[in-house]
Amino acid sequence: MSAGRSGPVAGAGVGRHLLIVDDDDRIRELLKEYLAREGYRVTGAAHAAAARRLMELIEFDLVVLDVMMPGESGLELTTWVRSKAQLSKTPVLLLTARGEAADRIDGLSRGADDYMGKPFDPKELSLRIDAILRRTGVKPIMPREIRLGTAMFDLERLELTRDGQPMRLTEAEGQLLKTLALHAHAPVERMDLSPDTADITGRAVDVQVTRLRRKLEADPKNPRYLQTVRGIGYMLAPD
Repeated sequence: MSAGRSGPVAGAGVGRHLLIVDDDDRIRELLKEYLAREGYRVTGAAHAAAARRLMELIEFDLVVLDVMMPGESGLELTTWVRSKAQLSKTPVLLLTARGEAADRIDGLSRGADDYMGKPFDPKELSLRIDAILRRTGVKPIMPREIRLGTAMFDLERLELTRDGQPMRLTEAEGQLLKTLALHAHAPVERMDLSPDTADITGRAVDVQVTRLRRKLEADPKNPRYLQTVRGIGYMLAPD
């Protein structure tokens, strides 16, 4: 599978959050890289147990599941997804090297929305994801501005005001706040917020969050709007 080096498709995945579940690290990372360039926000999980934990915390727009995984299979995880009221309408696309008709029928009978065999072209996967999302409904358009108490953030201009006064943001702070705003009320992983992939510790994000809290919060030490989600990252909770 080759991810290629094309630029992002304008608007293809903006505002959409995908979960990729595959025990093959190489495939998982290639898909994350390719789909991120298509405009999607992508979270990965190496096995079903990790995927369950993530889905219980975060609302995903679509889940891509590998069928053949150690322990709980993608088929079993699909059955679990469909059994949960809060997840029952989440689209599921299955990936597997098993291409027999019986396997496809089994996956679809468990509630999967589509089925692709390995190896596959990532462009075709992206097109299938887009088709599923169009069939299952359009996500509401994000507002241009969000209110955070006495502060207001403009997502297009990356401008922050508080009590009507402009607050200076660095480019990195503005992009971080926009990412959090696009996924308001949902946790965002620290490494997904890091503009510098060399920063494996996520410390740069922590510094930016501390600075943003001073500009947003009435009490930065007890934040109301820019919250820490232990073990995951941060979450923005606008009014």
